[in-house]
Amino acid sequence: MRTLKTLLLACALAPALIATGCKSAESYGGPVPDAYLTGTTLDRNPIRVARKTVYLEVNLNPLDGHLRLAELEKIRGFVADYRDHGHGPLIMSLPKNHANEELAVKAVAEAREIAWSQGVDYQKIKGSAYDAAGQAAAPVIIAFLSYEAIAPDCPQKSGFDFADAKSNNDMPSLGCSVRTNMAAMIADPADLLGERPLDAGDRIRRDIQLELYRNGESTNAEQDDQASGTVSTAVQ
Repeated sequence: MRTLKTLLLACALAPALIATGCKSAESYGGPVPDAYLTGTTLDRNPIRVARKTVYLEVNLNPLDGHLRLAELEKIRGFVADYRDHGHGPLIMSLPKNHANEELAVKAVAEAREIAWSQGVDYQKIKGSAYDAAGQAAAPVIIAFLSYEAIAPDCPQKSGFDFADAKSNNDMPSLGCSVRTNMAAMIADPADLLGERPLDAGDRIRRDIQLELYRNGESTNAEQDDQASGTVSTAVQ
């Protein structure tokens, strides 16, 4: 009988004990910090995103009638970078009052032609101008908007006491190295802001996979000899 009373009392007090335990962890400064009760380890080491404007100065020689090959190659490389991680329009700024205005206009025209030949729509190429004040060395300036991933500032592990095991909390540095590696590998940091829309799914492929599943057939792609995991016996 005493055992039954003890069991009933424990069941009655269990909700209160659980609530008290949670409250002590959240409000009474227990061994678990408040930050550990919400989010994840990676949330405590976020990757920041910064906007930046990328510039290219195309040098003009007043004695030339066209851009030199080195400048044309610079433009091609710059346009390739724009296609990879550029956002917004590709700005081409003409130096007004240049010592050789005809060359400056031709340079912008050549730059536009290069951009178009590399797949940049004409509507994304915008023109502007600045006052060169008659300077012979004033360049054509090409620019676009880009984003940069900024890794978290990881604390030095030498500042932690790894022998301190009074709690089972993870170290404040946990996950920071992962975030740092991610920041270095992300091709376009603007994706972290969710600005680029996702491509539409392949409905035909999805229907084929669903039909295979319904028929009890394998949904894996067929592998040839080159895709097999068999170890080569050529040197045996």
